[in-house]
Amino acid sequence: MNGLPDSDTATVYVAIDDAADNATLLALLSTAGLRTRAMACAATFLAGERAAGPACLVLAADLGAPGGGLALQDALIAMQDPIPVVFISDHADVATSVRGMKAGAIDFLTRPFAEGVLLGAVGAALAKDRQRLARDRASTDVAERAQRLSQREREVMALVAAGRMNKHIADELGISEVTVKIHRGNAMRKMEARSFADLVIMAHKLGMTSPALYHGGIGRHRRETV
Repeated sequence: MNGLPDSDTATVYVAIDDAADNATLLALLSTAGLRTRAMACAATFLAGERAAGPACLVLAADLGAPGGGLALQDALIAMQDPIPVVFISDHADVATSVRGMKAGAIDFLTRPFAEGVLLGAVGAALAKDRQRLARDRASTDVAERAQRLSQREREVMALVAAGRMNKHIADELGISEVTVKIHRGNAMRKMEARSFADLVIMAHKLGMTSPALYHGGIGRHRRETV
């Protein structure tokens, strides 16, 4: 299917204000097995609900002038909307193309172009969005696992991520090295860390590099509390 990623849940939004071009693009994308949604204007796209799953936006560079599609791209950036954009234009100049690409567009296609070129650009855009969704899911999974940790396990994990040795962690928390190892092992199991390095990476992703974040500061030589 022209190198496109699996499109079961992928959606391609098309914002082209020429009715004939719009119909042609929708037909081409649908033939490639992609779910499509036509947007009459920028406001419709910004206000509308999005389907779940990966998505991209095929956008006319001169849509709804002044500002055109670039104005919509600017609005998406201001809203921190990560949807990848593929621009299409009949007569884009170099400055317009460069501006769109610098702002993060996947491609800037000038008519006439081959169908395969458009499908390739859409495929790249959907692949990028799939990667983003996978990263978001991974971050959510890590955060959910962290909820399983006890207070002490969080402290130990934070100190481990800060580069402390077991004996230093024991001294700082006022517990034995054996207890530190137990808490570290529990943290690895609950976080489903495949290695010590994996645990450290997870801790940094969660911002768990300062134990003070979890209990208001650590005092030395406290009575051991597990």
